[in-house]
Amino acid sequence: MTKPGWAIWITGLPASGKSTVVNALKEGLDGMGINAQILESDTVRRVLVPDPTCSPEERETFYNSLVYIGVLLTKNGVNVIFDATANKRRWRRAARGLIEDFLQVYIKCPIEVCRGRDQRGVYRDEVGAATLIQGAHEAYEEPWYADVLLDCVRDSPQVSAEKIIEAMRENDFI
Repeated sequence: MTKPGWAIWITGLPASGKSTVVNALKEGLDGMGINAQILESDTVRRVLVPDPTCSPEERETFYNSLVYIGVLLTKNGVNVIFDATANKRRWRRAARGLIEDFLQVYIKCPIEVCRGRDQRGVYRDEVGAATLIQGAHEAYEEPWYADVLLDCVRDSPQVSAEKIIEAMRENDFI
């Protein structure tokens, strides 16, 4: 029987540094000989929703699908790192409820810092934007409880990855 995998969900506002932390975490895990599959929301969204509108209905379907994919992977022994804003707590709670070994990591970052870091132009056309920006047009629901809380200003990506790896050790994931 295959041992189930674990899942780490890294959440925070767009441009808070999620992908940078995910890449540092993946590099650290690779260096330890630990495999993990990254489920990066923008990449998965392009596959599941070729013409995304980011409407509330589409987000509901997308995040439910993302959780489902993560559940399938972990049940089959694949370790998963979710790189996804998931602005509604219910999506992250759903993953926690369905995946036994699960950690939620929250990158706390003021929206002004996110706007300043925005390389993809998420916030550029904020006024009158066709899409609903999580944290600007649509509320981002901060976690009530995060297993790991990171500060986007104080914690470097490498320090952030080390904090996550330490939490993984404390929870017997690795």
